[in-house]
Amino acid sequence: MPKPPDVVGSHDAAANFAPLRPRLLRVAYRMLGSLSEAEDVVQDAYLRWHRTDRGEVRDPAGFLTRVVTRLCLDVLKSARNRRESYVGPWLPEPILTPEFEPDGDDITLTLMLALERLSPLERAAFLLHDVFGVGFDEIAATLDRDAAACRQLAARARAHVRSERPRFPVSAEQGRAIAAAFFQASRSGDLAALTSLLAGEAVFVSDGGGKRPAAINPVRGADRVARLLAGIARKVGAGASALLAVQSIDGLPGFVSCEPDGLLQTTALEIVGGRIVAIYVVRNPDKLRRLVGGAAAAGPHRSAGRP
Repeated sequence: MPKPPDVVGSHDAAANFAPLRPRLLRVAYRMLGSLSEAEDVVQDAYLRWHRTDRGEVRDPAGFLTRVVTRLCLDVLKSARNRRESYVGPWLPEPILTPEFEPDGDDITLTLMLALERLSPLERAAFLLHDVFGVGFDEIAATLDRDAAACRQLAARARAHVRSERPRFPVSAEQGRAIAAAFFQASRSGDLAALTSLLAGEAVFVSDGGGKRPAAINPVRGADRVARLLAGIARKVGAGASALLAVQSIDGLPGFVSCEPDGLLQTTALEIVGGRIVAIYVVRNPDKLRRLVGGAAAAGPHRSAGRP
């Protein structure tokens, strides 16, 4: 018995959309820094795709990338206002990279923070062209600008973020080793061990979102960072944190831990020349909800993936 036309149409829309969803989700997440917002955008794009006369669309991937990008630009307008009133430093929602991006790209948490300093149009032009390989004619149609203007947007963005790309990425093995050593040193309060792991210009950034204790401003300098972490270890007691997974977090070596308050946090490490130059800690529970089942289920000291 033939299916009703609306059921056939729904199946057709879903079948065409499903293979494109991972790429669309990456585009949206790179634009927004929030996986929950990215998922909402992709779902909105699917609903629009379902209502579209798909027989008139010759390039579904290009069409849907344009839709997702435009939706992200709308979200960014309100997101910037929210971030101006955010308590303390804002960090992207942590993504355990191998699980989210099996094919990967070269965008790390550090580069995402650099993208935050760009205008929404610069960010879109850079990501679409330099990361996702979209041509400038298509970007022009997406951003409602001419191709020359889009080239300028991407060039300005590229100049801003070029210094944030690691010239000598840390190996997976070295990243795992340094992340594990940092966890042990920071939780035991071993000042000498902490100092030996940190570069002189090291910075510590923690995002509690006003919902959990966190440094309200970045802490700079190896000595200050080491003393801060040693002080926290003395206050809460050695061994009070459990290491759940040594894991790549947005392309950086790091780990997921369960802290003395019983809640999760993620720690991502930027490493240059074998020393830690930046520590990014996400404690805001709103950004960690999707990790509660998977990371906690991994159990203490079990690796959940490769850095």
